[in-house]
Amino acid sequence: MLNLDPQQFASWAQPLDMLYACHTKVKNFCRQLQKLPDYLEQQGMTAALERDIAQILTYFNQAAPLHHEDEEKDFFPALIKHYPQAQEEIERLEQQHIMLHRNWSLLSAQLLALKEGKRSDIDAELIKAFIAGYDSHIAIEEPLFELGKKYLSATELNAMGKIMSKRRLAVSAG
Repeated sequence: MLNLDPQQFASWAQPLDMLYACHTKVKNFCRQLQKLPDYLEQQGMTAALERDIAQILTYFNQAAPLHHEDEEKDFFPALIKHYPQAQEEIERLEQQHIMLHRNWSLLSAQLLALKEGKRSDIDAELIKAFIAGYDSHIAIEEPLFELGKKYLSATELNAMGKIMSKRRLAVSAG
């Protein structure tokens, strides 16, 4: 139904590439969400749509919060240490994380109800707000990733990548 574009491969050896790869997934899932109201109106719930919704739910319930944690606990503090001028933007991004999680909470409840057959439509305005939040967020954040490439050493990035990888192992074991 709403196929994803092929994903570029990144590894934890390059944590900034992994952060970019997460953004690529977010953008792809947001494109799917944008198409969802019209698809539902024309096709209704299909097996393919149910699978897509399950993927979206899994990503934003698991990977997106880990991505935000990677930024807040690892990347942002490291960048501020080398580039303190980023402090104001980082504070704004951290506030946006809170709003992104709130919007996701509302949207995920609708997606889950849709998937479970408890509703047959979705709030298109909520989807627009969710996507707009991520569009704004990514536009601020990605230039900071570029600053990270400029200011963080290979040793710092390697250590950061190991921490980010362990974070996921802890969650999957947990």
